[in-house]
Amino acid sequence: MLIILAFILLFLLPSPWNLIGFLVAIPLWFVELLAWNRTVKHRRRAVGVQTLIGKDATVTEPCRPSGQVRLDGEIWEARCDAGADPGDTVRVVGRDDLTLVVEPSLA
Repeated sequence: MLIILAFILLFLLPSPWNLIGFLVAIPLWFVELLAWNRTVKHRRRAVGVQTLIGKDATVTEPCRPSGQVRLDGEIWEARCDAGADPGDTVRVVGRDDLTLVVEPSLA
């Protein structure tokens, strides 16, 4: 954002203020860039099947014990030892490779 401001100052302000504004905004932009990089670099990545644990899914194929569930618009293989019928809501409690381990939701 500051890089855009630097170029706007360069073209809109009268001389010598345009150069002063530009030379002040560029180092501030570098500081902003380094701060952003530092915060993003150490964030934990939220990807993969482990992020689905704790979410609710809808059963699409009977889970007795294996079947399929729809979760966030995707269809996953699922295992439900208690059993679940199509249309039931289940909660993801674990995973086994790419198979979700689910149990009937209490809600």
